[in-house]
Amino acid sequence: MRKLTYYVGASIDGYIAGPDGEVDFYPVADDMMEWINARYPETVPRHIRELVGLPVDTPNQRWDTLVMGRGTYDPALEAGIASPYPHMKQYVVSTTLERIDDPEIELVRTDPVELVQRLKREEGPEGKDIWLAGGGLLAGALIDEIDELIVKSYPVSAGAGVPIISGAFRPTPFTPVRRKEFGNGAQVTWFERG
Repeated sequence: MRKLTYYVGASIDGYIAGPDGEVDFYPVADDMMEWINARYPETVPRHIRELVGLPVDTPNQRWDTLVMGRGTYDPALEAGIASPYPHMKQYVVSTTLERIDDPEIELVRTDPVELVQRLKREEGPEGKDIWLAGGGLLAGALIDEIDELIVKSYPVSAGAGVPIISGAFRPTPFTPVRRKEFGNGAQVTWFERG
């Protein structure tokens, strides 16, 4: 059975984006970008890979399937990019999008829990796991299905914005199992369910 991993960046006060979807306030250090490129290259959208020093054809390491909400998908659409992660099977969960004009992306208008439970039982295109890219509302809806959290914590406070997980009050325990620090004070922490 495949695992669902919520791999996401956040401010120290728990926001994955600003009130209008801003993410450009995160201080990303070179050593962190190199580390991400080496370990999680599939999380770098195809259209910016060369800009961050990652060859376009770099193979996936951990995930071959991506689930994201509309707020996570919208920045690509606004930039005229219908398929930001063509190297993965992509699902966009939204009840407000009418359609997606790209055959590589499946629009899911039904219960995301059912989708993830089905994906966990299926073999991925490359035999890899599932990446939950965001956003906070979708993570809240899928909290019982998240097997692992990988949180990139940036040394900046946002004050407001999109919470890392939002929805109903449901305390859910996760155990920190590893942490890595970078030159600018950013950290990556791995959490497992339980």
